[in-house]
Amino acid sequence: MIKSVFDQMTAFLSDLEQAGVSYTLAHHRDEALMVIVAVPGERWEIEFLADGTIEVERFTSNGEIYGAEALSELLARYAEQEDLVTQAEYQMQ
Repeated sequence: MIKSVFDQMTAFLSDLEQAGVSYTLAHHRDEALMVIVAVPGERWEIEFLADGTIEVERFTSNGEIYGAEALSELLARYAEQEDLVTQAEYQMQ
């Protein structure tokens, strides 16, 4: 018997709870629910799509810890990316 995506997601959530792993549910795309898991050194984004597809993205840390000075660097990098997207969209018009 093939499990529905809902059954797969609830089984996964039960597994997380039994393992004592905290998670957050989110909704960022149509037809999908995301489970966000943060464990030491990693963050997982698992999306359960209405068509039965499951997509897993895993972000790992190199273990390096930064101070407050990193905040401005992060924001500047994000602003640069947004500028590039805006420029590309403008050129396509």
